[in-house]
Amino acid sequence: MSALALPLPGRNARSFSISPAARAWIGFTAMLFGNFIAILDVQIVASSVNEIRAGLSASLDEIGWVQTSYLIAEVIGIPLSAFLSRAFSTRVYFAGCALGFTIASLACAMAWNLPSMIVFRAIQGFLAGGLIPTTMAALFLMFPESRRATPYVLIGMVSLLAPAVGAGTGGYVTSVLSWHWLFLINLLPGVLVASIVWRCVDIDEPQPALLRRVDLPGLLGLALALGSLQFVLEEGMHRDWFDDALITGFSIVSVAGALLFAARARIAAEPILDLRCLANRNFSVGCAISFVVGTMLYGVVFLIPTFLGHLRGYDSLQIGQITMLSGITMFLSAPIAGRLQHKLDPRWMMAWGLAMVALGNWLDASLTAGSGFDAFLLPQLVRGHGFTFCLVPATRIALGTLPDELLKSGSGLFNLMRNLGGAFGIAGIQIALRHFRSLNEQGLHTSLDIARVPVQDALAAAGRIAPDAMGEVISGQGVWIATRLAGALVEREAAVIAFNNVFLLLSGVVIAALFLLLLANKPQLDPLAMSPTGASK
Repeated sequence: MSALALPLPGRNARSFSISPAARAWIGFTAMLFGNFIAILDVQIVASSVNEIRAGLSASLDEIGWVQTSYLIAEVIGIPLSAFLSRAFSTRVYFAGCALGFTIASLACAMAWNLPSMIVFRAIQGFLAGGLIPTTMAALFLMFPESRRATPYVLIGMVSLLAPAVGAGTGGYVTSVLSWHWLFLINLLPGVLVASIVWRCVDIDEPQPALLRRVDLPGLLGLALALGSLQFVLEEGMHRDWFDDALITGFSIVSVAGALLFAARARIAAEPILDLRCLANRNFSVGCAISFVVGTMLYGVVFLIPTFLGHLRGYDSLQIGQITMLSGITMFLSAPIAGRLQHKLDPRWMMAWGLAMVALGNWLDASLTAGSGFDAFLLPQLVRGHGFTFCLVPATRIALGTLPDELLKSGSGLFNLMRNLGGAFGIAGIQIALRHFRSLNEQGLHTSLDIARVPVQDALAAAGRIAPDAMGEVISGQGVWIATRLAGALVEREAAVIAFNNVFLLLSGVVIAALFLLLLANKPQLDPLAMSPTGASK
């Protein structure tokens, strides 16, 4: 592959050459920035949804579609990226997605009502779904095995860091500027990413003939399966799940779409996704762990802001300062993980990472109604360190043993599993919170008697009733006041205990995932790895 020639300004303009290795790094770095923007966009918008609701004059029930439309389109776009990047080439497809995402961001900032915002967010989400897995597949085509350690770390950091800093970034941008800038900040980076990728990334050839043989029934089945599933997971909690006819209907559509897609993947000449990669045991184990990591990553990003916002009354900026703590440890842990890539078995690195995530969740299982920054400091740091050691080796375990022709399908499925893990995780956490809260309230209410000294002491300690006034309150008409105050205290404590229960549950899920590593083989160094220019040796 020829070196990159860039013109120098001036009267006697010359050109200078960039080596293929440097060109690969420039292009890959631009792709990483595209990934970061796409993942970050979910969290920064989620942190400022109330401001967007006010700006668009939408109701509380309607505004959720600003996020739901993005997520549904993204989860459809991720697996389609394998087929589309083969048809158009990595260079054309990624640059087109980055530029389209940028234009859609501008459209979101200029949205005039809720329906227009939903349409533009769906376009954003679909194009974002093309950026994330394409970068991961490109990693294996741009760098030989011996030089993949740093790219592994960087792509893992981007996947983890963007959700961690999203809430704080969104809160800061909205408080200093306005919600429109949540989208406008994408414009300059998006144009730069598209330009650099177009110029520097040329690792495969387009196959336009694939478009004439596209498996339309398989495409329809995939879209119905993933889109309906995402809708069910996003809206199920608000609609009492299968008691609602709409949720039941979409669940049936999702199952039918999945069956259609699976059938077409077996018989179609050019399937949308090549499911042969699932026969690779390492890939299947890596996908399962990616699902668990997605559950933890997005679940914790949901749990902590929910606790701080509803029980502590924190605003989005204060919440962001806490959620960003894990990003600090990611930065500190990334160089360590990079150095250990070729010294340690990635399965041991993964085991360490999962153990640290489990420990962080366990440390968070002792929250009180007064827990704030200090209480979350150590768990966030421990968990951030663990997440770095989870995703970096997971990529190598899952994709490192796949043949080149399955890399793009494998990358799409691998990233899809992390997103589905987040969707299932948040839905499961909401169910668990409601269940544990109900059980805790029942248990606490059985001991709620205003005449009991422990109840009076609790009210006094909570500052609801002065100790010297307790005798007057529990006599005559004051009894119902004290009972209502005690009831509110029970509801609060039941909620706090429910959060602790869920953190313990998540810790157990991670520990269970450790046993999956027993099924994985150690990825071997391939002496015939791809060259930095993407040509096979």
